[in-house]
Amino acid sequence: MDQDHWGTRSCPVPSLAMAKAPVLTPQSEDFPRWYQDILAKAELADNGPVRGTMVIRPYGYSLWERMQAEVDQRIKAAGAENAYFPLFIPQSYLTREAEHVEGFSPELAVVTHAGGKELEEPVVVRPTSETVIGEYMSKWVQSHRDLPLLLNQWANVVRWELRTRIFLRTSEFLWQEGHTAHATEADASAYALQILHDVYRAFMVDVLAIPVLIGRKTRQERFAGAINTLACEAMMRDGKALQMGTSHELGQNFAKVFDISFQDTSGEQQTAWTTSWGVSTRMMGGLIMCHGDDTGLRVPPRLAATQVVVMVIKDGDGAGEAAARLVSELQAAGVRAKLDGRTDTSFGRRSIDWELKGVPVRVEVGPRDLANGEVTIVRRDLAEKRQVPIAEVGHRVEMLLELIQSDLLAEASERRDTNTFDVSTIEEAREAAQQGFARIPWATLGEEGEAKLAEDAITVRCLQSADGQVPASETESGVVAVVARAY
Repeated sequence: MDQDHWGTRSCPVPSLAMAKAPVLTPQSEDFPRWYQDILAKAELADNGPVRGTMVIRPYGYSLWERMQAEVDQRIKAAGAENAYFPLFIPQSYLTREAEHVEGFSPELAVVTHAGGKELEEPVVVRPTSETVIGEYMSKWVQSHRDLPLLLNQWANVVRWELRTRIFLRTSEFLWQEGHTAHATEADASAYALQILHDVYRAFMVDVLAIPVLIGRKTRQERFAGAINTLACEAMMRDGKALQMGTSHELGQNFAKVFDISFQDTSGEQQTAWTTSWGVSTRMMGGLIMCHGDDTGLRVPPRLAATQVVVMVIKDGDGAGEAAARLVSELQAAGVRAKLDGRTDTSFGRRSIDWELKGVPVRVEVGPRDLANGEVTIVRRDLAEKRQVPIAEVGHRVEMLLELIQSDLLAEASERRDTNTFDVSTIEEAREAAQQGFARIPWATLGEEGEAKLAEDAITVRCLQSADGQVPASETESGVVAVVARAY
């Protein structure tokens, strides 16, 4: 099955459900409202009972579970092991690293009473776990043989945000946070970059079909307590940037504070070098805003919890039985397929619901088509449908899933590249950032120019080498700053 068989993006053949009146606010009319509509009508999430919290609904959580599984697999391939650390952290732990506590102080949730009594020492609900994990690394690391120590945990964290939006910025969110200790600075630096490139970037491009830029953060944008922060940055459909994941070199800052030291091969005591890195449910927001259209989500097949839904249009003449057989055959071939036999609900209503949820492929089975030995296959990304022989469904679907995956990445890449502009002045950068990304030489912008752009809510998303890779330092020749408005 090739692209020509299914048409092009510029000339789709709409399905019947697509032709109905829109159920979402159009993106061009009000992008934030469109986003809120998607959350509700695709049954992804709802606001929690406490300001800034969220309830992730089953369909939304099924997508997060797929993200977890894919990222976890890559983390383990990089050598890290999963562990778990406490939700509550003694407040004194955070105060040991001055820059760290200063960076997080406005966002901390502090518990002062428990069990009906005032606590002798307040405890902080973890905003991140560098401090508590550093405390235990100091116990577990004694010798160079104990290094590198590569840990990861899947957990929730709390940061008391003032302005919240589900998935993008909430007071409580889900994530993974990796924490490692190394014998040398070079080893720690290489591992932080490996996580960024081989885990985060690979997952975002290959599974989420979201093209991301990788680079260094400026001094102003670094993680509190880090000596270097690396990031993945993506462009959303409204031209704004979204930071999708970060990897931090912490140097010896935390290791000195928490005494993470070891005896080297010569018997000398040395201080370890540490890293931390994480991605969160913010990736759900990126999925929505990068691929969603005016009809709903468009979920890349490699991520989709349900890749194919087989719908019974109208029961009778064996349509229900034929649909069930197709589901079984697809599942046996490794396709995540689901049967929708709810003929007591109108076919149009069900079609709209699946389009809202962004299931990549629908197979529609009805008595009329079956009489001709055919079914209808619908591509969610292009809103196109084709009649195909029922015997060819398995083969067609498998090829189509890969085609949709690559097409979504190509579309997002084209949109980003079209809205990325090379500029030479701060004023040009300010103007270009109203539409998308601006690339300006860092030597031209500098920290002074960065501060000027920040007055207009435009930030340096990352610094890159001329070839788009991660530069060794800010002072490397040819470094380019990517600036944009951001979530």
